[in-house]
Amino acid sequence: MSASVSSSGSAAVSISGNRFVIVGGASLVGSATAAELLDHGASEVVLFDNFAFGSEAAIAHLKDHPRLKLVRGDVMRMADLLRVTEGAAGVLQLAAYMTLSMDRDPWGGLDVNIRGVQNALEACRANKVAKVVFASSNATYGYGPGVSGELVESTPFHSVGAPPAAILYGASKIIGEQLCRDAYRKWGQDYVVLRYSTVYGERQHYRAANALYIIETIDRVKRGEAPQVFGDGSETKHFVYVGDLARANRMAFESAATDVAVNTSGPAPVTTLQLVELVTELAGGGAKPEFVGSDGKVRLTSGGAFRIAHEAAKDAIGWAPEVDMREGLRRLIEWRDGNEGKGA
Repeated sequence: MSASVSSSGSAAVSISGNRFVIVGGASLVGSATAAELLDHGASEVVLFDNFAFGSEAAIAHLKDHPRLKLVRGDVMRMADLLRVTEGAAGVLQLAAYMTLSMDRDPWGGLDVNIRGVQNALEACRANKVAKVVFASSNATYGYGPGVSGELVESTPFHSVGAPPAAILYGASKIIGEQLCRDAYRKWGQDYVVLRYSTVYGERQHYRAANALYIIETIDRVKRGEAPQVFGDGSETKHFVYVGDLARANRMAFESAATDVAVNTSGPAPVTTLQLVELVTELAGGGAKPEFVGSDGKVRLTSGGAFRIAHEAAKDAIGWAPEVDMREGLRRLIEWRDGNEGKGA
């Protein structure tokens, strides 16, 4: 998918003075993006959520903001979406089951990740929303032996040997992207797809399979237990700091880009062992990590070392990551220490 950038800037949506809706807004990314949009002058930011996964804790720091509105609703109810998107200039579509939730309830996940996206797009069509930003994932490249080297936007989907829930999640994100393309082709709905790497940062939750390495390591270190590394520790992970991602969401609205899908990853990948050692150090130090086998949880694996390239995002929306893992983890641990470890 290549960028189609309007020379007149017709796909660009100004943040200042406009109303935005974040579908699935009571979340790690939703709360950070709301703050970003408010800081840049949005007239109103609406957080739309059914609180199946979202939480009051994720948005507690914003609840008294005069230009923030919380609306309880469900992506499976078109009437809810039609009401909330009326008068919106932009919609950020975040609501989704992630891999761990997909593992517990695949049918519910497919409903939300596919029909929910189509419902949101139809509501945007009805209310003439100028631009949609769709939160996709690097899961669109799959998992297993084929996932190695440079992962660019044209890298195909790999599914051999991966957990079913991970493949269902990745496939549902591919379908969501194609629904956006379909809406653009059929009725000119401007959109940008951002393929998020694993997100981490303040208000971190326990629902993301890869981010569990961070949270579980912090918890074990705080309890005086040895952190755990699954496998030999050489497994590659690529994270992105939530503040960088909030900025990417804003810049996607502001840019003239449309009909494009780009990666939004952090500055550099990290191995599981490097990650666990860094978290242990920043959390105050402790025992050396112990290497363990399967714990029965869904653990996502790749075929070898990889890097999720983010250069296309610079070309399309002007974005590049700024916060490295050390600084991002420092901020996350500082936040948890100040909030008694209560994540979103």
